Amino acid sequence: MGTFFTYWYYFVPDYALAVVMYTVLGRVALSLFLEPDSPNYIWRFFCRVTDPAIALVAQVTPKATAQIVLWLFTFVWLFWLRFVLLVLYRTTGLVPVT
Repeated sequence: MGTFFTYWYYFVPDYALAVVMYTVLGRVALSLFLEPDSPNYIWRFFCRVTDPAIALVAQVTPKATAQIVLWLFTFVWLFWLRFVLLVLYRTTGLVPVT
């Protein structure tokens, strides 16, 4: 538990990005079974959590891109953002190297 509190400045953003990243993946999976305007509370939660990240990625993605492809692009962008965060913290020595 001491490691978490010592390196909270790395773990908190990494965890938050991971939550959004995997929620986007869950949204992609749910979209195969649910309509876009479904009243399902899990679907609405996934949409609410992921819409801000998807809106950011939509700014740099062509408008002709299908919605599901945009969601997958969002997953990939978040993955690389987490990777860059890890490399940045490791090269500056701010997280323990195991």
